[in-house]
Amino acid sequence: MCATCGCSEGAAGVRVIDPARRQDHGHEHGPGHAHDHPHPHDHQHGPDHEHEPAPAAAPDPDRGHTIALEQRVLARNDELAERNRRWLTERGILAVNLMSSPGAGKTTLLERTIVDLAGELGVSVVEGDQETLLDADRITVTGCRVVQINTGSGCHLDAEMVDRGLRTLAPPERSVVFIENVGNLVCPALFDLGEAAKIVITSTTEGEDKPLKYPQMFAAADLVLLNKVDLLPYLDFDVAKCLAAIRRVNPRAAVLQVSATRGEGLPAWYDWLRDRVGR
Repeated sequence: MCATCGCSEGAAGVRVIDPARRQDHGHEHGPGHAHDHPHPHDHQHGPDHEHEPAPAAAPDPDRGHTIALEQRVLARNDELAERNRRWLTERGILAVNLMSSPGAGKTTLLERTIVDLAGELGVSVVEGDQETLLDADRITVTGCRVVQINTGSGCHLDAEMVDRGLRTLAPPERSVVFIENVGNLVCPALFDLGEAAKIVITSTTEGEDKPLKYPQMFAAADLVLLNKVDLLPYLDFDVAKCLAAIRRVNPRAAVLQVSATRGEGLPAWYDWLRDRVGR
């Protein structure tokens, strides 16, 4: 949670960038509301002094403060997320939140999806990274509309960042918006962005234990994509154990095995998207 993970007010230095224009749109506001600052995290800091160790049975005042802070942050985020959701729903826009650890293949999957569905589905992308335009530039090559959100020290996107990104992106009605979250298997699971679905991408190169080690992420997923199955002959990876771990933390999630580079399993992924768009 951001009260302890290092995200702090002002430190995120959020920038919403349109790679096609190479301009900082950090002062644009998103669907239906305006804000005075780029990051809603309301972090407070106490006096700088030391304490003697408390007895084990004594209550921890810092813990109470942290829980209250988390509740305020998440409540504010959820309010903004509902505004985003209404804005998207009114326009018939399907927004999906792509989450994974770094290197699981989110951007490669997006590149392949955009190219394969060109002319069938209108697609645009909100890219989230701490720094650089590297992923946004990759998406731009496909001809897809994209904005980059750089979060600085921030470890996830939140509803306000996406709000501002959507205003810059201006996705057309009856289209799909992919939100590629910051690579992280912890904090992104906690923050509703106003999306219609959360998709977790895990890969065969990460090991089959990730659903058990990061249960909140996998429990939040509507769909889990097991990527890089083309590498299975070269890895010590037990697919059955991975699927069982996913089922253990989230029995309701759909699971698809895919290779974003070779195309294996992608027709089922595209059918999942088509079904969601048609709802």
